[in-house]
Amino acid sequence: MSDEEIQTMDRPAAVHTPARRPLPAPAHVPPKWLGPVLIVGIVLAALNLRPAITSLGALFEETRTGLHMSGTVAGLITSVPALCFAVFGITAPRLSRRFGPAAVVCAGMAAVAAGLLIRPFADSAAGFLAASALSLAGIALTNVLLPVIVKRWFPDRVGTMTGLYSMALAAGTSLAAAATVPLTSALGGSWRTGLLIWAVLALAAVLPWLPIAAASRRAKAAEPATAAREDAGPSVVRSRTAWALACYFGLQATGAYVTMGWLPQIFRDAGVSASTAGVLLAVTMVMGVPLAFVIPRLAGRMRHQGPIAVTLGLFGFAGYLGLYLAPAAGAWAWALLLGISNCAFPLVITMIGLRAKSPAGVVKLSAFAQSTGYLISIPGPLLIGTLYQHSGGWDLPLAVMSALLVPQIALGVLAGRDRTIEDECGMRD
Repeated sequence: MSDEEIQTMDRPAAVHTPARRPLPAPAHVPPKWLGPVLIVGIVLAALNLRPAITSLGALFEETRTGLHMSGTVAGLITSVPALCFAVFGITAPRLSRRFGPAAVVCAGMAAVAAGLLIRPFADSAAGFLAASALSLAGIALTNVLLPVIVKRWFPDRVGTMTGLYSMALAAGTSLAAAATVPLTSALGGSWRTGLLIWAVLALAAVLPWLPIAAASRRAKAAEPATAAREDAGPSVVRSRTAWALACYFGLQATGAYVTMGWLPQIFRDAGVSASTAGVLLAVTMVMGVPLAFVIPRLAGRMRHQGPIAVTLGLFGFAGYLGLYLAPAAGAWAWALLLGISNCAFPLVITMIGLRAKSPAGVVKLSAFAQSTGYLISIPGPLLIGTLYQHSGGWDLPLAVMSALLVPQIALGVLAGRDRTIEDECGMRD
């Protein structure tokens, strides 16, 4: 054998290896600052979801007089919030798909601030109504998309984060109701100044959402395939859970609006002073601050949230029964009980985040449940007012409110079952 042949035999045989597929591009890693800034942004946004409404309620008489509003126009303004929440909220999924939820929330906060800046300078009821509608449109979009933000960036902490922003929402509601009149007096007594001060809080909420929206756009550009997948979502109208959530949302909103609108009058008709009746309403609203943090965390740990819905409904029954039997004697107890019952709102918001698997599912479910629910709630306060006027007392209205708790509890049990709208619509992961 030649030396060449020997070297060839000693050389190891070449092993054929298939060509490797290129590794996928690494997923976009969010910047470290995004998490803390998101938490600040969520809290500030939630703080601004109700002051546009409750600050006006505190100065409504002065505003009516200053703008020479007729009774019809005044009644229209009180009905506008729920209507705007329903009409503008339904546009949130389309806007979210096109621009991203963070960018839409940023624009929503800017709309809230712009409306609050403009309306104190309105010289007519029409201008005031238009500026209010601008703020309410921004609130409607943010209402729908905050659960989506939580689901997307905090998927393992849905209950905790929902509790945090529900608590901030309740705090903003109570703060505006309690502080508007004292602040107005301290700043000269003008209702225009009293309404204008809440624009400062709204402007502060815009700031953290500017970098959040920019980071979200960069992430979407870096992961086009993921974004495309998230555009597809279930058809929520085919889901029984979605309908149960929407109707539960509507009935709990009805109870909340009736409480905010009529509870002081119930106490005053029973002989309680006007100032004490106002404090009792504040107590009812303040109850939502700690419970709005506790209930979502508890709900997030449970497979079935129906027992919480039942418990909250029973507190409502006890409160209405107390108002029927001894409205003045047990006023503080009834205010507390109804305050607990009204915490069905953070519960239903938590369930929206739990009843869908994907951000696309959450945005569709949130828009459907809230828009449909707010439409359901619109007639409630008007019906209670009509019954009060024609019956001459509160027995019949209280009986109606108690009766509405029965379907509310049943719907809460249905909505709380451990299933998702994707499962019901036959969608796979």
